[in-house]
Parts: sequence; structure tokens; C-alpha cells
Amino acid sequence: MTERWVIHLPVTAADLPAAQRLARVVARWTGVLPQVEPGGTTVSTEDDQNLRHWVFCDAPMPGGRRCLLRADHDGQCSRRLRR
Repeated sequence: MTERWVIHLPVTAADLPAAQRLARVVARWTGVLPQVEPGGTTVSTEDDQNLRHWVFCDAPMPGGRRCLLRADHDGQCSRRLRR
């Protein structure tokens, strides 16, 4: 198995919803890079980085793709963002 490395890039936000919104933007923006796995994006408090909150649902969908909606979305999963 090939050794993989994970980049930890600290970015701060005022609260959990703001951190999740910012993380979604950054993950989608960097998602054009083949090395980025947006579905694995999580946020945590600075003082307890072991307790992480998921940003995306990331549930498997037909065709091997994953849901792009936020982790706590209502309704069916989707590859398209809801407005």
C-alpha cells in the first residue's frame, strides 16, 4: 500500500455553522484537484480537534459517486446543490 499524507490547514471561524459553510466552500473550490477528497471534510473546535463534525453527507450514490449536500440535509441525497 502506498503511504498517503494528509494536509492540515488551520482556518478559523466564529462558530460551527460558519466553519461548516467555509469548509464547504474551500472543499468545493479545491475539489478540482485530483488529490482532494471533499467528502472527507470535517471541522472541529481548536481545543478538541479529536471531536470532528462532518461537512458533507458523502453517502454513496448510484454510479460510484457521492452526495454533495451538507451532512445534516433533509430529503434524498443529490449530486447537485440545493438553493
